[in-house]
Amino acid sequence: MMRTKNLQLRIGARVLVDGLDWQIKAGQCWCVIGRNGAGKSTLLRTLAGLRLPDAGSVEMQGRALADWAPAKLARERAFLPQARSDAFGYRVIETVLTARHPYHAGRYWESGDDVLAAHAALQAMEVDGLAERDVRTLSGGERQRVAIAALLAQDTPLLLLDEPANALDLAHQVSVMGLLARLCREHGKTVVMVGHDLNLAHSVASHALLLMGDGQWQAGSVADMMQAPILSRFLGHPIETVQYGKRTIFIPVEQVA
Repeated sequence: MMRTKNLQLRIGARVLVDGLDWQIKAGQCWCVIGRNGAGKSTLLRTLAGLRLPDAGSVEMQGRALADWAPAKLARERAFLPQARSDAFGYRVIETVLTARHPYHAGRYWESGDDVLAAHAALQAMEVDGLAERDVRTLSGGERQRVAIAALLAQDTPLLLLDEPANALDLAHQVSVMGLLARLCREHGKTVVMVGHDLNLAHSVASHALLLMGDGQWQAGSVADMMQAPILSRFLGHPIETVQYGKRTIFIPVEQVA
């Protein structure tokens, strides 16, 4: 699905990621984990083709991202940014319909299929009742669910999500993560997401990429990567785990001064 070769990412003189040789296969669900400023969002934007690598390359289906036409790339990958700004009073349905633009093939207006896809995505995110609302009147959690609905309506094989659980209440955090896991497991979609909640990540992800923020990285299955000593090193804080039935619970250790 996607591969990075000797990828390097920098911010100014600082190296965030160095020599990243990483392969993302169809049907996998990856969680990118690291401290603030470790390069997680920078990596996701680079995978989306919105930022050039500082060295190395990113390939999708064996072709460099730079060789993809924008419309074709938009039918292969969808990107959910960490934050957004709504300057205009578009209706929710119009906001989601913009994600169908890569399929217009020269048509100016949306087709009936586009409208059906948009409503199906809104229903999946439990916000279809907000279809006629001005997006600027939504709560933060409602707006996030509309943004994820647009991602779903784009209907791409690869989904890149920067903190998809951001601003969501507990019930919707769980439902969104469950939806992403089902898309991978039952529909062959591929997910790469940034997340800070280790328990949510562990419950749905098949693989994890850990970033240190100084060039170091480590990638592999969740079983191999989400071990307390490894997470403690990459997150800069001691983590311990507790087994609760079949679940592994991650708990930050309280440090007494």
